[in-house]
Amino acid sequence: MESPEEALARVAWSVVTEPGDGVAGALVAEMGAAPAWRTLIEGSMDGLLAPHQGDQGLREGVARWRPRVSDAGVGSALRDAARLGARLLLPGDDAWPEPLDDLDVHTPFVLWVTGDISALRTAERVGIVGARAATAYGEQVAGEIAGDLAATGVAVVSGAAYGIDGAAHRAALGVDGTTVAFLAGGVDRAYPQGHRDLLQRIAEAGAVVSEVPCGTAPTKWRFLSRKKCP
Repeated sequence: MESPEEALARVAWSVVTEPGDGVAGALVAEMGAAPAWRTLIEGSMDGLLAPHQGDQGLREGVARWRPRVSDAGVGSALRDAARLGARLLLPGDDAWPEPLDDLDVHTPFVLWVTGDISALRTAERVGIVGARAATAYGEQVAGEIAGDLAATGVAVVSGAAYGIDGAAHRAALGVDGTTVAFLAGGVDRAYPQGHRDLLQRIAEAGAVVSEVPCGTAPTKWRFLSRKKCP
């Protein structure tokens, strides 16, 4: 269990960094989230990372993070999550999906979840993702695979996009199976808008998850980073 100070610092790091920021991840792994955050705020970062990271990477990291540092950003993340009923998950929590720890310094600082958090710890999971502009045949095959797996108790994990992702989620829901959507934006940002109802159904039957706070817009690089989560 994280202390309240560590938990709050992890939220702060999730606000100021982009998903997969290995420099921030290495700093937090080496110092702990709260000491690393205090060091950032106090402006005394130089020479703190392990030698393989190097001061240059740290200086570039500080340049990325500092413009985003604000108490308002952290408070907004927590208030928006509470308003939505989103659950904050930390590494080490019972529902934390342990395979994410294999990402090492790129492991998310926190996860924000709506729906059933136990869906994240289903014993067997499979990620099914693919093209948005999929062919009808491609969507059919993705749906058959997802439906067959979900019917046997396997959780189907995807990204809720048009095309293959949507076909996989719908097939899992069609057999009353478990499905999890990892989003590239906040869990309060239905994206694409055309899948708003689908995302609501996923939250009711499984979980909708993001490593970025509520209110965060999906961007091209977040879609690429999101692919690591399943």
